[in-house]
Amino acid sequence: MAEAVIAQKSPFPVQVEAGRKYAWCACGKSATQPFCDGKHKDTEFTPLMFIAEKTETLWLCGCKRTHTPPTCDGTHASL
Repeated sequence: MAEAVIAQKSPFPVQVEAGRKYAWCACGKSATQPFCDGKHKDTEFTPLMFIAEKTETLWLCGCKRTHTPPTCDGTHASL
């Protein structure tokens, strides 16, 4: 299995809206990080779709190595 591109070695703080659907970039190639812009089409990756449970700031993974996608679990600290 291929590894995703590391978009950045820190999380992206993102304000999400309750009930809204989001597409987190899993491949790391998107120009609209941390969200998908379709650049995964030539990879084996697909975006992770999620619906925000509440309006809040989420820390979305930028290194694409988290064990809790789409949120950051601190894995970037060991890269």
